[in-house]
Amino acid sequence: MTSVFDLAPEASPVPVVPVVVIENAADAVPLARALVAGGLPLVEVTLRTPAALDAVRAIAAEVPGAVVGAGTVVSAAGVADAVGAGARFLVSPGWTERLLGAMRDSGLPFLPGVSTTSEVVALLEQGVEDLKFFPAEAAGGVPYLKSLAGPLPQARFCPTGGVSLASAPAYLSLPNVGCVGGTWMLPPDALAARDWARVETLAREAAALRGPVSVRSR
Repeated sequence: MTSVFDLAPEASPVPVVPVVVIENAADAVPLARALVAGGLPLVEVTLRTPAALDAVRAIAAEVPGAVVGAGTVVSAAGVADAVGAGARFLVSPGWTERLLGAMRDSGLPFLPGVSTTSEVVALLEQGVEDLKFFPAEAAGGVPYLKSLAGPLPQARFCPTGGVSLASAPAYLSLPNVGCVGGTWMLPPDALAARDWARVETLAREAAALRGPVSVRSR
């Protein structure tokens, strides 16, 4: 199965996955276009609002440069809904055996959420190496992930939760981090004003973090 870390349309890895909460489905397409234009083609739409699935459908249908995924997937029903809407990857804040089975059965790349060493080991036992580290800052941040690289080098993470433009480079410098998830390129005032030009500028700034990233080959 293709890894979420390898979904970028271009050869170089994408350092940041924007985590998007969409209240109005009409904003989905221009928002996604701004992110893609800024160099961030992977777009995680969280299933936290009534508009989320319509937003995934719209981006999948109308923004060919975007690789749209569904985040905050917390049930087998959520997996089915995301797949039906056209999501190309799945992200969960945590995992259970049932949820993991549904994500695996979907055939899509997925990132189950972890915050403890035991959860990482349990997933590695099941052959799952690509993981979301959440909530990253609250769960130990860079020092915690750095400490996991030695005993568990096969695990690869997308830290999400409290990551900022200032802290992202430290995460991306770690050998076991493939990308980070963040919202800083989507400030609430810019979204409220539908200032897509500003979103594009902030996305371009985030995409420029690509330089330090070193994603190990499969």
